Amino acid sequence: MRSRRRAEGGTGRRGAGLVAGLLVLGAAACRAPQQRVAPAIERVRIETSKGAFVVEVRRDWAPRGAGRFLELVRSGFFDDSRFFRVRAKYIAQFGIAGDPAVTRKWEGKEFPDDPVRTSNVRGTFAFAMTGPNQRNTQVYINLVDNPQLDAQGFSPVGRVVEGMDVVDALYSGYGEDAGGGLRLGKQQKMLEEGNRHLDANFPKLDKLIRARVVR
Repeated sequence: MRSRRRAEGGTGRRGAGLVAGLLVLGAAACRAPQQRVAPAIERVRIETSKGAFVVEVRRDWAPRGAGRFLELVRSGFFDDSRFFRVRAKYIAQFGIAGDPAVTRKWEGKEFPDDPVRTSNVRGTFAFAMTGPNQRNTQVYINLVDNPQLDAQGFSPVGRVVEGMDVVDALYSGYGEDAGGGLRLGKQQKMLEEGNRHLDANFPKLDKLIRARVVR
């Protein structure tokens, strides 16, 4: 009988230990941080020398582009830069860092294309590129409807939801002269010298003061 009781007691202790272990694991699982799911839509407030505007970044339109745009915003890449290419009744372009050392950190960090899910209508914005899978840091805002850009693979990442009048007011007098778009191949001075070159030679360009995600 003693032997049986000892066996039963041992089994009971092992069972209790197993239950206790499971309870500890369960409690630890409850305490474990939940993986954060990125919001489908986020807003970014952009302050400029003409005032502020707000853009809505949409992952459902362009998940890769939305991710890169928010990454650039959160890293402060756009802060203290210039709207270096503004063409009236076409686009306003930015996305070359004011500090060339920052620009160099992003060299070679192109990301894959997103399919075009919505049209380049007025107020939408997208990444500039030289060809397939060649997007990096430069962004343009459509000042008018530009449906011809859809067929060229320019996939909108989001749209201006507040302050489009501010975007319309950005200085456009230099047109392509400050360096133009990526495809013109005339941006080397901007890439090498940043604000120093632009402020000395194109002082009327409007400034992008800071960009921040709106909570």
